Amino acid sequence: MKELITTDGARLAYQDTGGEGVPLVMLHGWGQTQAMFRHQVEGLAPGRRVVTVDLRGHGKSGKPRHGYRIARLSRDVLELVDHLGLARFDALGWSMGVSVWWSFVDQYGTGRIRRFVAVDQPAAVAAVPWTTEREQRDSGAIFDVSGLLYLGAALAGPEGDTILADFVRGMFTGEPDPEVLAFVAEEIRSTPAYAGVPLLFDHCAQDWRDVLPRIDVPTLVIGCEGSHVHPDSQRFVAERIPGARLHVFTSDVASSHFPFLENPPAFNAVVEKFLAEQRAMGA
Repeated sequence: MKELITTDGARLAYQDTGGEGVPLVMLHGWGQTQAMFRHQVEGLAPGRRVVTVDLRGHGKSGKPRHGYRIARLSRDVLELVDHLGLARFDALGWSMGVSVWWSFVDQYGTGRIRRFVAVDQPAAVAAVPWTTEREQRDSGAIFDVSGLLYLGAALAGPEGDTILADFVRGMFTGEPDPEVLAFVAEEIRSTPAYAGVPLLFDHCAQDWRDVLPRIDVPTLVIGCEGSHVHPDSQRFVAERIPGARLHVFTSDVASSHFPFLENPPAFNAVVEKFLAEQRAMGA
């Protein structure tokens, strides 16, 4: 594990396989860690350089008392790719990691991104009252503003650990693999409430619908039938990104928000096929 100190003093722990080929930078979701991609670092590394990072407040990275906003996390990613000298790279985000990439695109453009993989992230998580029911449904809103406030307060309260465990369990349909559930539950405990709660609020309050049409690089959107993120929201994202492709894992392949952990071979094959096709096309 390597480290980078950001311009505002946060310590980021990252892994860089240093392999040949086009770099692939992968960003994890809220409360989780780069260890979520343990099967991808192994499965996708041959033929390419894979970079993963624990975002600030997560995993083995520092947990300062500042900077828990999506915009700051995207700045951290910019500083990381600058530090590594990555002039062009492929970008993969999962859950909140997709939002970090959307913020990256919003602020810094797509000039350095060759291709983009967005895994299971709604265009807007919270249903704000000034949007119509149709807009809320299309954007994939998971809860309303009052629900977001309640969740944040509960996570910060004395029963926070129980609420967090229930939150994680709700991302799986049916009976999950005990090992996968235990792994996710353990990793999410690395993020303290003082970091996780404000970041969750900022993350869920964002609306990225205006960014989607400005993503002008080859894009693959991945959803999962068994996820708490409805596949229709991923269809909406794919329809708004020019030329984007969509792949939805059926529940017999993976039935959670974590297809890359539940069925690594299936997930890796979909991602590898997309990256290989684009490489063959010279993109």
